[in-house]
Amino acid sequence: MEQLVLTQPNGETQEHRAFDRLASARQSCRGFLPAPLPRSLIRRILETAQRAPSWSNIQPWQVVVTSGEGTERFRRAMLAKAGSPDPVRRDFAFPRAYSDVQLARRRACGFQLYAAVGISRGDREGYARQSMRNFAFFDAPHVAIVTTDEALGIYGAVDCGGYVSHFMLAARSLGVGTIAQGALAEYAGDIREHFGLGEERRVVCGIAFGWPDPSHPANGFKTERAPLAEVVSWIGD
Repeated sequence: MEQLVLTQPNGETQEHRAFDRLASARQSCRGFLPAPLPRSLIRRILETAQRAPSWSNIQPWQVVVTSGEGTERFRRAMLAKAGSPDPVRRDFAFPRAYSDVQLARRRACGFQLYAAVGISRGDREGYARQSMRNFAFFDAPHVAIVTTDEALGIYGAVDCGGYVSHFMLAARSLGVGTIAQGALAEYAGDIREHFGLGEERRVVCGIAFGWPDPSHPANGFKTERAPLAEVVSWIGD
């Protein structure tokens, strides 16, 4: 393992500073430019994401990446499905409930988004329109569908979460915007059929990605993170 050289008395390294800037700069992109990414750039993102850790190095993720007409066909299919009365077909149960603090964070995120795009509180039609933007992939030119093996259960999905994080940070380091889309997993069965995936594959989420549109109002806000005191318990000295 490569030894990192400390550059500050408090243990700071150049690598940590770079990673902290990258993690702080990443945000969910909800407005993309239409220009596609070069295949070589997408490959660089995928190659870095492939370094994600996994249980016993099983690397359970399989990824479908769309471009061009492949994205457009998938966009049309998802918009039609989300606009239909057909029931959702999930592979993993969505949250059963949110605690008070989780619900408060969720609402804060939603209200920030609605304010950014000019939707007034209580405008249920506006909420619905914005929700449908998920199934248009926020106009992104590319989507990655991340799946795991059914036999691995929740642990395969956990490993895929690490992959998704690596993918998004790698993309950000190259100036590419991303948004992880759990909403797409509502139609897991339909996604399997659309891409001809085997029944053993379980859809974890999608990632819409492309060049971010800096002028899009939905990209004009960032969510906050809880302080360590709210999430960390120290045991011992």
